[in-house]
Amino acid sequence: MTTRIKICGLTRREDALAAAREGADAIGLVFYPPSSRYVALDAAAELARCVPPFVTVVGLFVNAEPRIVSETLKSVPLHLLQFHGDEDEDYCCQFGRPYIKALRVKSGIDLSSRIAAFPSALALLLDAFVDSYGGGGETFDWSLVPELPGKSLILSGGLNDGNVGQAIAAVHPAAVDVSSGVETGKGIKGVEKMRAFVKAVRMADQNLFPRKSSACG
Repeated sequence: MTTRIKICGLTRREDALAAAREGADAIGLVFYPPSSRYVALDAAAELARCVPPFVTVVGLFVNAEPRIVSETLKSVPLHLLQFHGDEDEDYCCQFGRPYIKALRVKSGIDLSSRIAAFPSALALLLDAFVDSYGGGGETFDWSLVPELPGKSLILSGGLNDGNVGQAIAAVHPAAVDVSSGVETGKGIKGVEKMRAFVKAVRMADQNLFPRKSSACG
């Protein structure tokens, strides 16, 4: 078993290339204008095209008008959509692309019911509940995540190389999503931070699923 890694909020070509080189399975581009990590269409198209094959390019939207999403898809070669607002399943399905639905987690929310409301989602991304959209670099209580066999969960919210191993051990997610935890500034990723994060994820995988040594007869 390998926990997949998405590095989100990329704004620079060199960071996208470094993320792929260090072992990220996916990069995230933010199309939410209020975000400090927002990228315009021309810059996003360059970022999407610079990464090597088999690195998934994810576009993040928050309560965007459908026209905006459709126009973005015409300009930027996105493989996967990620919806971080109050979108319902009908909204998410209309673009003909696989999608991730982000859900904000806090005590008192029936998370199982909210996850069940998106049966067509490729995966559900769980993030901290803060006033603004996105986790704000904060973690949440991982014990609130229910066991849902057959559902692909992506864990986000305040992850870094110091806590991602603990998070993986607690939740066993299909993937982890990091942004501020590998940054040296808003939207500026640090190569050493990305390298340390990927290493921590791989170590957590090895601890959870140690490879069996083979014996030669």
